[in-house]
Amino acid sequence: MKTFIIGISGVTNGGKTTLAMNLQKHLPNCSVISQDDFFKPESEIETDKNGFLQYDVLEALNMEKMMSAISCWMESARHSVVSTDQESAEEIPILIIEGFLLFNYNTRVYEPPDSPGYFDGHVWPMYLKHRQEMQDITWEVVYLDGTKSEEDLFLQVYEDLIRELAKQKCLQVTA
Repeated sequence: MKTFIIGISGVTNGGKTTLAMNLQKHLPNCSVISQDDFFKPESEIETDKNGFLQYDVLEALNMEKMMSAISCWMESARHSVVSTDQESAEEIPILIIEGFLLFNYNTRVYEPPDSPGYFDGHVWPMYLKHRQEMQDITWEVVYLDGTKSEEDLFLQVYEDLIRELAKQKCLQVTA
């Protein structure tokens, strides 16, 4: 059974969850795992010299628990759909994993709001550091232009996914 796994990563507060949820609404047989669901308790998060909790580092996440959730999905996806000789693209289980540090192991209003200087002094520099690490990995990565509208980004990703699913269907039929 083929599965299709998509990773969406980017800066904190960059629209990853919004994109993942929009795709899930439009793609059949699609699940989402969000890295935000795997933060350790606040008592286990370190604080930097400015007093900011260090959420934008891998150590703030329970990655073993996240990887376990992904493994469980992969195992259940293998058993959830009976494979046929000519599987349609709609039958291929799709998993979207979204988070700010996936490849390293719309604006929202936060209540209470971030402390002044937090984004510029911590979130953005950590994003740049982790993005460079991601760029050093040789996986096929498509970078999105964050200045485009939410709708334009959705359409770009959705159309790319439909093309990839169609390719998967063609590969399965000829294999």
